[in-house]
Amino acid sequence: MTKYTDRHGASHPLPAPEAEAQVRADDRGHVFHSWSAQGLIDPLPVAAGEGSTFWDYDGNAYLDFSSQLVNLNLGHQHPDLVAAIQQQAGRLSTIQPAMANDVRGELARLIVEVAPEGFEKVFFTNGGAEANEYAVRMARQSTGRHKVLSMYRSYHGSTSTAISLTGDPRRWANGTPDSGAVRFFGPYLYRSPFHAETPEQESERALAHLEQTIQLEGPATIAAIIIETVVGTNGVLVPPPGYLQGVRELCDRYGIVYIADEVMVGFGRLGEWFGIDAYGGRPDLITFAKGVNSGYVPLGGVVISERIAKAFDTTPFAGGLTYSGHPLACAAGVATFEVFRRDGILERVRDLGERIVEPTLRRWVDTHPSVGEVRGRGLFWAVELVRDPQTREPLVPFNASGADAAPVAAFAAAAKKAGVWPFTHFNRMHVAPPLVISEDDLVRGLAVLDEALAVADEAATS
Repeated sequence: MTKYTDRHGASHPLPAPEAEAQVRADDRGHVFHSWSAQGLIDPLPVAAGEGSTFWDYDGNAYLDFSSQLVNLNLGHQHPDLVAAIQQQAGRLSTIQPAMANDVRGELARLIVEVAPEGFEKVFFTNGGAEANEYAVRMARQSTGRHKVLSMYRSYHGSTSTAISLTGDPRRWANGTPDSGAVRFFGPYLYRSPFHAETPEQESERALAHLEQTIQLEGPATIAAIIIETVVGTNGVLVPPPGYLQGVRELCDRYGIVYIADEVMVGFGRLGEWFGIDAYGGRPDLITFAKGVNSGYVPLGGVVISERIAKAFDTTPFAGGLTYSGHPLACAAGVATFEVFRRDGILERVRDLGERIVEPTLRRWVDTHPSVGEVRGRGLFWAVELVRDPQTREPLVPFNASGADAAPVAAFAAAAKKAGVWPFTHFNRMHVAPPLVISEDDLVRGLAVLDEALAVADEAATS
């Protein structure tokens, strides 16, 4: 019998290897997968997970260096979250959102207490895309305006308004269902669209470009600007000094609502409750999901400032969801706060990021010809892979697939073969392990990625 060993050294049986055949048959026969040509994929059957590790049916272990989809902040099968869900299910599994519920109200209060000053209420959704949809709806209804500005190199979800606001190729096949979406260039010093040479120049020029976009689109037509506090899948793009504060000033000047999309970076990923705490900017609405309960039960939401909330004191908000603030999801969220505080999660993320991850990745710039730049904070980093550090030519073309994406695919395959499941996107490798990863596992995982980069180096120098 194949077994795996948990973080406490206890041994547990895995399902029999022959069960994998049924999993594969059911999946290939009946599951329709996201963002995929169905006949060209071969999903890995996963049998179990624990902490920062998951296992396939053959007992092969993988360090989860992507936290699945940067959502498993407290890792697989955290006992406190599992127990909270079990206890809640034994008492009250679900209730409609028009009624009051203890764990829903408690979680809303806990979120507001750690949000920046001036935030008052929480509207719960089932995930991040819906959170962005409803934040935009709040902005439009409270301002009476329609347009919403978002960045190129962004991802806000795949529902109609969210995909319209998305600034990466996933939008292309979907068009722009929401006619109010307008895009602009955000700061990205390594590939600056503004020909900047310093972070300060990038910030100043990006803000000038944003203001010009506002003026040309008509300030009185713009309801909101939505920005990922740190751009996630599209590059872990950290805002340069003063940029988010400048966005706040532009929003104040033109009466625009500032929405901070924190679906990826909220709840500890950067070593802060919210990413905005690290960079400033004072948004009017904050969207969240993923790390609020590590995705154990789907949950997202919008943290609403007092100013926006008051717009709906006597005017009904035109929106709702059957599962808004689902008790099982909220129970896991309340337990998440307890774990974060008891175990010092924010402090350990800052420590591991500053002491282990950052110096390790920065050494790669000098030791690997395929590494052009590293950037990030806490346990959220990107390694930009290039063919030539001088020209900064990407290792694979933008939106590459098939043979064009082979060098990055080969790097990922090498990492998986050595027991680390990486996060790759276009010409980048992201480092985003669970926040509970042990220091030993973090060091071991980074060492595997270091060795796997030899594959990228070979492609860069060939």
